[in-house]
Amino acid sequence: MQLKTFIADDMQAALAQMRREMGPEAIIVSSQRAKEGGVLVRAAFDAPEVEIAEEPAAQEAVVTDFASGYRDNLLRRLRENASSSAKAKSFSRAELIAMLREQRAPDSLAHVLAEAAEKTGLTDMTLALASALDKKMRAEPIDFATCSALLFVGPHGAGKTATAAKLAAHARLAGRDVKLIATDPAGAGAVARLQAFAEHVGANFLVTETAETTANAILECSLQKCLAIVDTAGFDPRNGKARAAFTALAQIQDLEAVGIVSANGDAEEAAEIASALSLLGARRLIVTGLDMARRSGALLAAASQELNLAYVTNSPYVAGGLETLTPLSLSRRIVETSGHADRGSAQ
Repeated sequence: MQLKTFIADDMQAALAQMRREMGPEAIIVSSQRAKEGGVLVRAAFDAPEVEIAEEPAAQEAVVTDFASGYRDNLLRRLRENASSSAKAKSFSRAELIAMLREQRAPDSLAHVLAEAAEKTGLTDMTLALASALDKKMRAEPIDFATCSALLFVGPHGAGKTATAAKLAAHARLAGRDVKLIATDPAGAGAVARLQAFAEHVGANFLVTETAETTANAILECSLQKCLAIVDTAGFDPRNGKARAAFTALAQIQDLEAVGIVSANGDAEEAAEIASALSLLGARRLIVTGLDMARRSGALLAAASQELNLAYVTNSPYVAGGLETLTPLSLSRRIVETSGHADRGSAQ
């Protein structure tokens, strides 16, 4: 299989470029917003032994025919994908809105996504929704090889401590030394829990009580090329006074604030919390508890804010369940669970 990356101003230009260089059989593996603007598309071609000649320049104008052929080819490959057991569902705007409402997505977001999906012209529900989501969410996983310090911030019960342990485990697997830092010594059992996690994943452990001692600890970690992961006390980031009290930690040099939001809650609340976290300087978001979430409304709402989605957690175990979510995988999750979200719930 041949893999190639294309960067263009928009998806249409990226598809045209992919068509010229890889031919009509190429399919998109992933897409995301490029840091410099535009879109970044990774494409694959299943026949590595075949030389792919460039199309004559005269054929570049045949965008409509290519778009049609591309959609048909991608639909065929999606249906043949052994990992997808669901039968392809034809696009219907009304049905998509009903699906999103079933997932408890905010009504305004449901209509925005449905309109964007309809404008794609794609006839497959999963692909149309994935294309719409691609305009609303941006994936940005953490590079464990280069990051120096992470500060987890979010409300009580969002899963900050467990997520800190998960990222520490992944960083250790990537060969990094890690120090887990607890900044909430008064929290009920929080310090003991984080220390137990540190021992479990082979990370160092430290308790700090002020922003100054935390900053000194992070500086020491930086000099030692050690990844510092800072766990904090939970609070409501929508509360202005609470945000102000947290500012001293968030402003520590070389410390990246990462927002933590649970998928097990009201979608409107999740959207508000994610938006408030960006006011604290968070650039990335981790959505927790997908293994316990029957509906994806809170996930959709949080991922549609200004924060880049780093990961979702899909398991209670430290060694697993830290996943990168793409627009296509989220779309599949919604479409394939359609009609089942309310099954088993109280009548």
